[in-house]
Amino acid sequence: MASKNRTWIAVSVITIVSWLITAVIFYQLEDYGFVLFLVLPFFMGFGTVSLYGYRNPNKISYSLSWKLGIITLLAYAAGLLFFAMEGLICIAMATPLGLPLIWMGSTLGYWMVNKQPGKTPTLMIILAGSIPLISFIEKDTPPELNAVVTSIEIAADPQTVWKNVIEFPQLDEPTEFLFKTGIAYPINAKIEGEGVGAIRHCNFTTGSFVEPVTVWNPPHLLKFDVLEQPAPMKELSFWDVDAPHLHDYFVSKQGQFKLTALPNGHTLLEGTTWYYHNIRPAFYWRPWSNYIIHEIHGRVLRHIKTNAEKGKSQPAN
Repeated sequence: MASKNRTWIAVSVITIVSWLITAVIFYQLEDYGFVLFLVLPFFMGFGTVSLYGYRNPNKISYSLSWKLGIITLLAYAAGLLFFAMEGLICIAMATPLGLPLIWMGSTLGYWMVNKQPGKTPTLMIILAGSIPLISFIEKDTPPELNAVVTSIEIAADPQTVWKNVIEFPQLDEPTEFLFKTGIAYPINAKIEGEGVGAIRHCNFTTGSFVEPVTVWNPPHLLKFDVLEQPAPMKELSFWDVDAPHLHDYFVSKQGQFKLTALPNGHTLLEGTTWYYHNIRPAFYWRPWSNYIIHEIHGRVLRHIKTNAEKGKSQPAN
């Protein structure tokens, strides 16, 4: 019984502290970075094991230390869902990054409790105190602009393809699993005006991208800035989640369609999006972002290909 009491006390205390830290990160510091995805999971693993082993006459086993870390992670994730701080998809995406850090923290806690028990409280205080400091430091780090290019060959001449690029009618409902998870996807595109200064509206399930045209070179190049953009997704949750990262953390800056005439009479159509995100570490989140953008590009390019090859040339509904 004493062992179970220690387990739930350790898990509860560290989970509550982690929720409070997360709330500060989300709503005060507004920082989705190393602290949230690297330092905090390490703290949860180390903190739970350390608290469990504090003044415990019995040595903790390695397997138990790992189990304590996992229980804390599950309790923490359940709280994010319950308090509508995050949705299921974002938690699932972050889990592969958090699990190794939980393991590392639990392992260090196991070693400290069994080998250096007197130094464990000091290390936990230092670790907890470093969290706001790291957040303030990394908050001012400028994000890197990234480009994602997707291409497709279309059995139609560039003039026909161009007509289907500047605007296109309603797309079919997606069959891809990705877009059934809440990730926003395009449904149609309309344009107001013609030439540089025309306003293109690429409509997604969460709202519209407002895209002023900056280069109008038919039938070769259409380039545009992104003046406004909708939320990148709708979170899967029991509640209506409006997490901070849905606003101004994934930012599309520019886009373009480039059409190249091929010797066989076909057209190579390339779609490019320039974007940045304020979510770190970039080495983990950039591949996710690139994959999602490629899937969005592919949905649009395949639709343009179908319409162009059928000889359709709009207008959007």
